Amino acid sequence: QVQLVESGGGLVQAGGSLRLSCVASGRTFSRAVMGWFRQAPGKEREFVSKINRITYYADSVKGRFTISRDNAKNTVYLQMTSLKPEDTAVYYCAAQEVGAQKFDYWGQGTQVTVSS
Repeated sequence: QVQLVESGGGLVQAGGSLRLSCVASGRTFSRAVMGWFRQAPGKEREFVSKINRITYYADSVKGRFTISRDNAKNTVYLQMTSLKPEDTAVYYCAAQEVGAQKFDYWGQGTQVTVSS
């Protein structure tokens, strides 16, 4: 059974930092595209960042967030700095296996709240 488990969310003041982690189990995702998405209250889920051999970022987080992965630990990270209140959301980890057309594995999410 494939599981993605996020951690590292919490409450932080604007300008602060957090590092999210996502541990995958049940399968090795070393070749998969790993991504982070977020959903704020009343809004649709949106793309934040993804990593394969290169990284991609939403314009809203470019320069502030950094995605990385440790394949030996089957873990992907999202380092978030210079956080803003508009970054408040539930953050989800996702995996897109080789050959898949979409992200087909999702974590349960971790809440990030940025106070002003």
